[in-house]
Amino acid sequence: MAIVKMKHLRLMAMQQDRDRLLQLLQSMGCVEIAPPQTGDDPAWSALSSPDTGRLVRARERREQGERALTALSRHIPKGDRAKERRSLTRQELLSPETVEAGVQAAQAVLEAERNAAALQARLTRLEEERAVLAPWLSLDVPLDTPSTREMAVQLGTLPASVELAQAQGRLLEQTPLARLFPAAGDAEHHYLLLMYHNSAHEVVTQNLKELGWARANLKDYAGTAQDNDLRLAAEQTKTKEQLEQQLSALARMDGLRAQLQQLVDGAAVEMDREESRCRLVDTESTFLLEGWLPVDCADAVGKALADFVCAWEMTDPQPEEYESVPVKLKNNWFTRPLNMVTEMYVYPAYDGLDPNPLMAPFFILFFGLMMADMAYGLLMLLGGWFLLKKLHATGTMGHMGGLLVLCGVSTFIFGALTGGFLGDFIPQLARLIDPDSNVQLPYLFTPLTDTLAILVGSLVLGVIQIITGMAISVVYKFRNGQGTDAFWNEITWWVVLAGAALAIAGIGSVGGYPVVLLVGLVMLVYGSTRNARGFGKVTALIGAVYNGVSGYFSDILSYARLMALMLAGAVIAQVFNTLGSVTGNVVGFVVISLIGNALNLALNLLGCYVHDLRLQCLEFFGRFYKEGGRPFKPMSINTKFVTIKEEM
Repeated sequence: MAIVKMKHLRLMAMQQDRDRLLQLLQSMGCVEIAPPQTGDDPAWSALSSPDTGRLVRARERREQGERALTALSRHIPKGDRAKERRSLTRQELLSPETVEAGVQAAQAVLEAERNAAALQARLTRLEEERAVLAPWLSLDVPLDTPSTREMAVQLGTLPASVELAQAQGRLLEQTPLARLFPAAGDAEHHYLLLMYHNSAHEVVTQNLKELGWARANLKDYAGTAQDNDLRLAAEQTKTKEQLEQQLSALARMDGLRAQLQQLVDGAAVEMDREESRCRLVDTESTFLLEGWLPVDCADAVGKALADFVCAWEMTDPQPEEYESVPVKLKNNWFTRPLNMVTEMYVYPAYDGLDPNPLMAPFFILFFGLMMADMAYGLLMLLGGWFLLKKLHATGTMGHMGGLLVLCGVSTFIFGALTGGFLGDFIPQLARLIDPDSNVQLPYLFTPLTDTLAILVGSLVLGVIQIITGMAISVVYKFRNGQGTDAFWNEITWWVVLAGAALAIAGIGSVGGYPVVLLVGLVMLVYGSTRNARGFGKVTALIGAVYNGVSGYFSDILSYARLMALMLAGAVIAQVFNTLGSVTGNVVGFVVISLIGNALNLALNLLGCYVHDLRLQCLEFFGRFYKEGGRPFKPMSINTKFVTIKEEM
């Protein structure tokens, strides 16, 4: 459980072997290809980089396959979708025939969806046209009736707030040569046919404009509104039938899902390989590859390279290369889920320490202490099991599933110690059923009655973790030849703190003097001022004392949040249980209690994780953690839908 040692690989091989060699390294999944370290040598400028055409085409295929799968998912019920991961060999997944079949399947699905979308758009347009014609259906005048030299014909609307009789009367007062014929009306408009003699044009238009007249543009329709509506209805029926047929055809394309999934996975595998290929440099007949691989894979890679005409070397990274060396964490089932925390914070430097095995016991312990409820622990276990076993989650989600399981066990144990099961759900339910009931879950301590003891215990746990971090720092510094710094920084404070504790307890005094404390203070004075000069010794001593005392005090006090979150969770659960018991019946109590506890669980999952993360990253990591690394990302075969099986 440490940071895996890496080897630097440099390889020169023939161009004609490049694809075969890259495929071999990808199937091994243990080599990360990096851009070559060219330095300032001008000769490197004569070398070229591989073209990116194949990478672009692979990306296009993956995008095409994903869009086709999304299209199928929109038109096929969830229950009808295949969920089993199929097993294929690498050759079956990446063969040209498989790729071509997947491309054709994607094109067929996307074409069918485009046709369905076009029919849906056409259907929407027809519905909109019929809605436009609906107010004019009672009008038996053709909509394209033209005006003549003597008479003008218009279709238009007036606001519903205008009385139709008022509009008619106003026109008659101005001229007898105009008439309004109503077609329909609704809450917003009067739909009208206007006819007038052209000699009254100015009078009619001016008066109607003042009333809010808006002309309707229906000249594109020939015949009456009813004739056009019947035509559109028939076209709408036909379009609906065509759309249903197209959607049925899409639903029947579910058999293409396997080919689409293979297309997506195959394109993703090719993209990974092509992205690595683009980091190579070429001459006319050879190529140069540089990268990193774990030490325990060096022999296997060396044997694989023996089948190629190539020259290669594997070297240990030098200290000046450490910043560029990728970091791979080697963890077991217990510490691996903590990668979620490490990745969220920052990866350790290559020459640093793997924090996961050091942090795991504290993180899991602290989380369970803050949650402390048997029911919450069981739900966390169930959630973690579902992620890992049913959803087969990997990566960050897989780490989350493992972390839920481990923290769920810790939460259940502390819940058993405090007698918490959805807070005080069981005692409250028992009293609701039988007011004389004295049912009480057994407990060792409770946050509501033993708050001070829990606070002291939280601070003690804080002291233990801080001292552990200091001990790790001491070991790390001695191992790296920094024993002097370890002695005057960490060990000095151990002596000071031990001396203070002995003095408070009245132990270890000689002649009435706290010898251990005095020795520690002398060590502190010398250690903090040994590298300073003149007045700087005074400021260095003051700074060391202030930063040490205030730093340790504030860091230890931060662990009071363990008690605070345990108490807050218990109180919130009890409040919701009390609110439920006010209803006076079992059903109301259960409903309110479960809703409240669900909210409490969600809040505590987030709160406990954030506060636990803070304690690890600030109070613990600050003692020894050297950050700055980047994760090791080897070229490999990662698939989402299929499982790659070994070729016989």
